[in-house]
Amino acid sequence: MRYAVDTWAPDYGTSREEQLREASRPVDVGVEVPSDDWEPVTPSAGTVAVDTVTFVDGVRRIDARIWIGADHGGQDTPGVCATVAAGAVRCRPGLATIEAVVVERALFTSADAAEPLDLGTTGRYELRPLPVATDEALYLAVHNHMTAVEQDLSQELDEPGLVVFDGPLGVRDGANAAGYIKSQHVLYLEDPAQQNVVARLSVGQRTPLFHIGGELSNWSWYTRLPGPLSHSMSGVVRVELPGLGEVGSAAERADQITASLPRFASEAHKDGRAPQNLYPIAGLERELRRRLGDAKLLDRALRRHAFETGPDRGLAAARPT
Repeated sequence: MRYAVDTWAPDYGTSREEQLREASRPVDVGVEVPSDDWEPVTPSAGTVAVDTVTFVDGVRRIDARIWIGADHGGQDTPGVCATVAAGAVRCRPGLATIEAVVVERALFTSADAAEPLDLGTTGRYELRPLPVATDEALYLAVHNHMTAVEQDLSQELDEPGLVVFDGPLGVRDGANAAGYIKSQHVLYLEDPAQQNVVARLSVGQRTPLFHIGGELSNWSWYTRLPGPLSHSMSGVVRVELPGLGEVGSAAERADQITASLPRFASEAHKDGRAPQNLYPIAGLERELRRRLGDAKLLDRALRRHAFETGPDRGLAAARPT
């Protein structure tokens, strides 16, 4: 039996799901070259890597689940108290610096009686009302708030160069923005011949561009980072650009980004998600999680606040997650 061990640590799952979900948005694979002519693309010899790259990432944590009582009896309404943090690390040749970090706490719920939670020196949860408070709606609201904080932070950066967001672009559509997707869950290339092109990529090569349609369209491609090849998708990431302008300009941008990413690839003895979890992103993520604050301290403060405000206020903190 011939086999190889995945480069990703088992605790992180895998960089590519065995059964990819079908893409819910239309995909055009013939925008740069005809679909039958797909081959690995090597950036031209004149392609210059970007000197300044700013990586933007965010983290989130549910600090507590709460139940809010109605003013005049009736059913309690669920909510979550969550903390989100976003930051940016700017990388120049030989230097990486954290440029900005933003931390926000918020109460997400649809309860009419809900109010912001002021915990004094421990912190304050601003109220973010929702139309409904199902589990799915609550978690999506927390994620969307984190994305919005990332976007706001990125727009305040001074001369950031190329801005790489960790994850799909979504609403983050700045002209200098790129989305970096390190774990593959969606099938964008249905033709096995095009999937084979991805498997044949050498380090520093990319696939031809394909266009992902929908309300927020994107130019996208796959590229391979340096590292051990344990399977056909080892080190493969997908990159997105806003679906703006002409395909020729997008292809030039894709070549620049493809030439720029390999120098940030992590190594397995330092990161369990190597090489896809780029060093600047990994370092920024560690700093952001530290900035989230002490989860036990926040839980204790929420429970004390619920007790001190009294049952007539109808607020009780539940088990944190």
